[in-house]
Amino acid sequence: MTELFFHTTDNPVPDNASGGFFRARDGRQIRYARFAPGGRPEKGTVVLLQGRNECIEKYFETIRDLSARGLGTATFDLRGQGGSDRLIRDPQKGYVKSFGQYVDDLDIFFREVVLPDCRGPYYILAHSTGALVALLASASLVNRVQRMVLLTPLIGMPGQRYSMKSIRTMTTALMFMGLGRMYVKRKRAKAAAPFEINDLTSDPVRYRRNTSVYEEHPHLALSGLTVRWLRAASMAVLRVSDPQFLAAMRIPTLIVTAGADSIVSTRAASDYARRLRLSSLLTIDGSRHEILQEADFYREQFLAAFDAFIPGTEEEIFKAA
Repeated sequence: MTELFFHTTDNPVPDNASGGFFRARDGRQIRYARFAPGGRPEKGTVVLLQGRNECIEKYFETIRDLSARGLGTATFDLRGQGGSDRLIRDPQKGYVKSFGQYVDDLDIFFREVVLPDCRGPYYILAHSTGALVALLASASLVNRVQRMVLLTPLIGMPGQRYSMKSIRTMTTALMFMGLGRMYVKRKRAKAAAPFEINDLTSDPVRYRRNTSVYEEHPHLALSGLTVRWLRAASMAVLRVSDPQFLAAMRIPTLIVTAGADSIVSTRAASDYARRLRLSSLLTIDGSRHEILQEADFYREQFLAAFDAFIPGTEEEIFKAA
């Protein structure tokens, strides 16, 4: 039997792991995982939505943190990345036709895995691209999840020269010229960037741990994004930024931004949070983009906010202190 989860020396698979594959509407196989909580009492399940070029293995530490709080975790690799089916011939290219496909996959995941097999209540914890997916799916999630925690959501990019409408127009033109599968930027090398110049985390240990996952299991890795992916992302941002969409949001949401983020726009995400009716905003000064992979000084600020926002977690942490 083919190995389902992939460990490294400093990144073992958490206890109580199970998983498999579910079939998307277009027949793609999507890899998923469930992790039962270790702490007591059990307080529900966190549905964890990953960012672009991420995989289940990258969140093993976070899954243990949630487990200690009495929370189970359910997660899946977004289509086209990690251990899920790739969508085009070149498996390294970041490609998706529409973010609506991510939303459809999340709906199937809830119906076939989360609702029948995971204990409620349910919460969303989502990073970057996954946070945009969560926002886009919010209408279907309103009767399923109690609260959402969105980390560094993809609402804009730092120093963005063009509006999202302009990006949509340009990428649509390129797509109709047959260039939808072209890299937006020159394909980067498969080797990870040296820690000293990385934009993701200031923690060298966690950075090395994460790069080791892809070095030892290169089939989980992804390279740059394509024109079609960028078009899909711009359309999703425009959709969730529509005033009518914002007015219809009914799920209490905590948006957490990183003060030193150079991957997505902290300002755009902060402005978005202020426009939501049922939202709170926290900016972690000095943190880089991947808050859950950051140094303890930044990561613990997030965990404290999480404990205060997700009902039932803070009380047990204080009892254990």
